[in-house]
Amino acid sequence: MRCRAVRRAQRLLGRRGAFLLILGIGKTCWGVSFIVDPPSTQGLQLLTRLCDIQHWAWLWIGAGLITTASAFLKVGRDGFGFIAALVPPAVWAIAYLSAVIGGEYSRGAWVAAWYLTSHVGVILWASTVPEYDVPPAPRKARRVEGG
Repeated sequence: MRCRAVRRAQRLLGRRGAFLLILGIGKTCWGVSFIVDPPSTQGLQLLTRLCDIQHWAWLWIGAGLITTASAFLKVGRDGFGFIAALVPPAVWAIAYLSAVIGGEYSRGAWVAAWYLTSHVGVILWASTVPEYDVPPAPRKARRVEGG
């Protein structure tokens, strides 16, 4: 049996809110990791020409915080959370595709495909999932006696 706090959180968040909460926390942590221990910027030359990777980390952090906050909004008002969640992976995918086209990072095509499918695609799909639960399976038809 689940505790009351978990049941209350499930009622408050719903399916879409739970997804946004998980996604928002993940994006925020990903952005913080760029500040704490900056990764290699290979393939991100399009971005790092404008500013360093620690500044770009704030895109992930800001989007993560907006996505997290949107988890607590009602369905129909949570759209900004899904939009905010889309921005960083879309920007990263564009940067990696640019690196492939410019001949700077041939592996970038695969990384861009990963961002476009496992991030952008999943977020777009989740934004269309209705909040209500799937109806229960129909009962088996009762046998009619004498018929």
